[in-house]
Order: sequence, then C-alpha cells, then structure tokens
Amino acid sequence: MPSDTHAQASAPLRRPSLVIVGAGPRGTGLIERIAANAPELYDGSGLDIHLVDPHAPGAGRIWRQAQSPLLWMNSHAEDVTMFTDETVDMAGPVRPGPTLHEWAGIDGTTFADRQLQGGYLRWVHEQAVAALPPSVRVHHHPRRALRVSGPREGRQQVWLEGRPRPLLADLVVLALGHLDAELDDEQRALAAYAADHDLVHLPPDFTADSDLSALTPGSDVLVRGFGLAFVDLMVLLTEGRGGRYEGDTYVPSGREPVLYVGSRRGVPYHSKIGYDWTGERPPLPRFFGPAEVDELLARPTGFDFRRDVWPLVEKELGFAHYHRLFTVHGERTTMSWVDFEEKYAVGDPADVRALVEAAVPDPADRLDLDALDRPLEGVRYGSFEELQEGLRGYVERDLSRRHDPAYSQDLSVFLGLLSVYGQLIRLGGTGPWWHGFFSYLASGPPGPRLRQLQALSRAGVVKFLGADVSVAARDGVFRATSATLPGFGVEARALVEARLPEPTVGRARDALLRELHEDGAAETPDGLLRVDPGDGRILDRAGRPHPRRFALGPFTDGRTPGAFTRPRTGGPAFRQNDATARAALDFLASLAGRVNAPLRVPSNLRAGGGWSRSSSRP
Repeated sequence: MPSDTHAQASAPLRRPSLVIVGAGPRGTGLIERIAANAPELYDGSGLDIHLVDPHAPGAGRIWRQAQSPLLWMNSHAEDVTMFTDETVDMAGPVRPGPTLHEWAGIDGTTFADRQLQGGYLRWVHEQAVAALPPSVRVHHHPRRALRVSGPREGRQQVWLEGRPRPLLADLVVLALGHLDAELDDEQRALAAYAADHDLVHLPPDFTADSDLSALTPGSDVLVRGFGLAFVDLMVLLTEGRGGRYEGDTYVPSGREPVLYVGSRRGVPYHSKIGYDWTGERPPLPRFFGPAEVDELLARPTGFDFRRDVWPLVEKELGFAHYHRLFTVHGERTTMSWVDFEEKYAVGDPADVRALVEAAVPDPADRLDLDALDRPLEGVRYGSFEELQEGLRGYVERDLSRRHDPAYSQDLSVFLGLLSVYGQLIRLGGTGPWWHGFFSYLASGPPGPRLRQLQALSRAGVVKFLGADVSVAARDGVFRATSATLPGFGVEARALVEARLPEPTVGRARDALLRELHEDGAAETPDGLLRVDPGDGRILDRAGRPHPRRFALGPFTDGRTPGAFTRPRTGGPAFRQNDATARAALDFLASLAGRVNAPLRVPSNLRAGGGWSRSSSRP
C-alpha cells in the first residue's frame, strides 16, 4: 500500500475552487462582482467556480421561467437592475449594464411578468460568466447541497444530494435565497387539526409552489396575510381559473373560491408609487448615517432597536419627507425650509411634533409612521357590509395618493427607507419588525393589482376581515375573528397562510443550514444566520468569522431589501456582493503559491472514486 507521501506526490495537480450554493440572483450578482474585481485582485492562475442549485443559473427557484405568466414583478421594469453604478459604496469597479426595461425593449413603467425577469437574470448570468478571466471555469451542478464539512483552516467538503463524494472547496458561499421552513408550534397544531377533521390547511409558502387545487369553486377560504403572497394567491385563484376583467368589473368563471382575507394590519401593502421622481433628491443620510451606526456599534452594552435605533430612523424618514414637502410643495407650509430644518435638527420628539403642527397645516401632509403602520388601530365597524365599504375606501385613497405627484414626499420617504436599510445592514439583527414595516410601506403591489382587488371585492370574490385577525380551530372548522368588527366571525373548512416562511436557521428545511446550526454557527434572537457585516463571513457562537465560509441573503442578519434594486439608489446587495467577492479573491490569491501543489485528498475520500472536479453534469 503506498505511503501518504507517495499518494500525495502522484495525486493530480489542483486549481483553487470556490463553491457557491444557490444560483439565483444573489449567486449571479456574486459572479458578476468576481468578474469585475478579478483583474485587480486575482492573477489569473486558474479558478474553478462550482454553482450548486437544482434550478437553472440566473433565475434560480423564485424567478424560474416555469411559472404562471400571470405573476408579475412588483416593480416597474425601469426600476429593476442587476448592475452597479456610481451610487454603490464599494471598493470594486462599476460595471454598468441595462435595466430590465432596456434589456427587454419594453416601456419602463411596465410591471413585467416573472418569466421575463427570469430571462433577464439568465442573460445577466451568461454575461457575468463571459466576463470572467479565461482561466476561470464555471460548473453548474443541478443538485441540492446537503451539508458543508471540513476544518476551519482547511479545504471544505460540500456534499451534494445523490453523489457519494463531495465537492472540495477552498471557499464556500451560501447564496440560498428564500427558504422553506418547518412549521412552528401554531402551524403544526393547525395542520394536525386539519388532518383530523378533513380540512384544508396551506402553511406559509412561496405561493407559486403551493398546490391550490384543494381550494374548490365556491368554497369559503380564510386567508391570513395581506402582502405580496396574498396578491399572488388572488391572481392564481381568479384569472388563473379563467376569470377576467372588463374595465373595473370582474367577470367570474365560476371556479373561484371566496377569499376572506385579514392580517395584523388588516389592509394590503401600500401600492407602488406611480409617478417618476423630479428635481433634487433629499441629501441622505442626514440623521442616521455611518457616524451614528459607528456610535451604536461602539456601545459596550449594545443597543436596543426600539429605544436606540428607531428614533434615529424616524428622524431620518421625517427629514426626507419634509425636505421634499418644503422645497417642492412649499405653498402648503407656513415657514421657510431653512427655518424648519434648523429647528427640526435640534428638536426632541415633542419639539418636532409641535414644530410640524405649526409649520404644516394639513394633517395629510404630516408624516405619522405609527398611523401608517397601523391604519386600523382603534377603528371599529358596525356591520360586515360597512367594513367592506370602509376597506374599499381605504384602498381607493391609497391608490389615489400613491399615483398623485402632489404627494411626492411619499416617494422621498421611499428613498429614505432605502438609505436607512443600507445603514441598518451594518447593525445586523434588528429584528423582524423592521423588515416587515419596510416591505409594507416600500415593497407593495403594483397599482393595477389593487384595482383588481377592488373589483374582486365588489364582485364578492374577496371579502375583508379587518385587523388583528386570529384563527381558532374548533367544532370541526376554522374560525376567524378580528378586532375591527367585534362579535363577528367567519367559519370555513380551508385556511391559507399567505406569507413566506420565516427564514430561521433552526427551522429551515434546508439540511445544509440545519447542519451549520448544529455545528456551531451563530443565529440572532429571531433566528437569522449571523454574518460579519464587513464581508459576509459566517460567525460562530463566539463571534469568530469562519475563514472559509460566507453567506449572503434573506436568511442572514445582513439581509437587504432585495438581490437587485432600482438604479442609482446605492444597492446594498451590490455593496455586499462586492465586499464578499473581494474577500474571496484576496483569500484565493493568497493560495497562488500552492496553485500547482498536489491535491491532498482526505484519506476517507481516496477509495472508491466517483468524484470529478470539473464535471458540470449530475
């Protein structure tokens, strides 16, 4: 039997290798940044990049082209880009490219369908791969990654479903995107009750993946959740079943169920804004920027989001709002912007409230974040019919305002939200409330979808339940009640939880993340994977960054508003991709002296064969 020395000497030469688990927009964005930074940081001595994802590179699972063409993006095509610009705060070079509308040759205000977006993402992936140095090869493995093993200071082993031997990697980046999750205690109890009583229970899920066939025509269905997952559900159960719109009227096919929808807030996410920005942008950040984040991070006892961070966020968003109001709609104010800003900057919350009341006569022009967050707080209706009329009126007012440039301070607040999110990423672990609030205010459905909701409500296909909806399972059915209509309840034999699963590490169905968790990877109190905010390295429970493992995406405490964003808004995800790409290239470049060293194959992997470094086939 040959000695270890002889086995190493006769082993094949190896090239550095990087495994990216997840080939959707985040994985594609990372490859684009590797290509952009390689001329500066990598000497071209060869590199193998392995993409591991059962779905096609570029689109991944969420944006795959094999889904209903009825499902849309929730952003205008001109507001979707995968390319950096000079507003992105990063060390790497800017590599501009087309937005979705420029690439597709469609009107910029179009809400493109997800199939088209999948095509755009596939093209971006192909362009990113083509821009890599000639010595860098990319291999796609259409399988699931099951676990990552290996010593902190040595090569990592990425085990794939259905393969007896792992991929060996000098570095591993997890870019997993949205995750499925095991049911929490409440959902398990509801699912068990449904199984025992022959009911239908659809837990949180990506709606395009849900089997909706059990929701039968004409049946009553309780729906808990009023965000984008609900909008997809609404579309698939109406137009997706043959219904159609004639102007503002919905013509049913007869195959629709009746959807009783409610949530914590009781209202749909705010409509996307339907006009373009003009004039000067608010000078952000102003009250919540790098200096404030540095001070929070330096506190030896840490910080509390509500007590220490939220007041800064609130003042920043207020500044964005009033800067636009005073400088563009000054006829609706009673003092100059210079005077207002001076007093606003030094005022405490009580001072600011008094200042706003004196300087902004119309309450509709004032920014009230609490009222925005809970519009039905304290609102009560006397009958179910009054509730339907009241909610239709609310949606109509929201649509009108979000499409009226006379209220362009709302768009300024949107820009403020993006600025704030870019700062919050450095803090990490700010809790789930902020992400939900951001999505509700800044990432709602296209206006036409809310027009359709109105038509469905008038047709009796969608019925509103109100706020603080609770669901009980008893007497052989599900029963929903809400605070908005005291004493009223709706019973049904079907319940849909219209929301994405919470991206918690401990309950992830993804075996790889569960293994990392059991192996000591740290998580935040709300269950997100902890990463180094500087470059995305995974942290252990002692706070140490893993030298060879990185993670990017919504399952981490470095989560961003999205893997792609609108042009010229700083793109926090682009900044993260650039930092991770540069850290990875720096590390791989440090291996240059060993690029042609023999491959040291772990002894437990030498026998039996079955592993090929360069294969792109399953």
